[in-house]
Amino acid sequence: MTRLLVDRLETPIGEALLVTDGEGRLRGLDWADHEARLSRLLRLNHRPFAPEAGAAPEAMRRALTAYFEGDLGSLAVISWRATGTPFQQALWAALTTIPAGQTLSYGALAAKLGSPRAVRAVGAANGANPISLVLPCHRVIGSDGALTGYGGGLDRKRWLLRHEGAAFRETRAA
Repeated sequence: MTRLLVDRLETPIGEALLVTDGEGRLRGLDWADHEARLSRLLRLNHRPFAPEAGAAPEAMRRALTAYFEGDLGSLAVISWRATGTPFQQALWAALTTIPAGQTLSYGALAAKLGSPRAVRAVGAANGANPISLVLPCHRVIGSDGALTGYGGGLDRKRWLLRHEGAAFRETRAA
């Protein structure tokens, strides 16, 4: 049975759930109002799954707090591990190469992965990201520069991109 610890961290955009393993690596990060989705994503790759309350490493908590206080590079020090298909693994690793303050379209991300026609697969893998924020799926936007879906809600995505100083269009063109 996979033993995972769940901690909670207050942020300016809601309570974050931090899921860590016995080695102190981040395995999941989502928002308390989306706890069911996080549990579903974790169960897919951690069967059997036994979450229990427990503290995340203090260095991880400090890095997340620093991010919300304006130190946008602080998330890079967080050790993480996400389990998924080889394509998901590649996509999630690619997300970490999008610098704070910048965005990338789904199509550009697919091309970066060497699969320019895999835009839908990129969207699906992005949506299955169990480690929100640290694997910055919020930095992926539509090809027209508009905000697109975000598991934590568009209001959070908008806040995160503004916090990072990223340019985006508020609405999609009709």
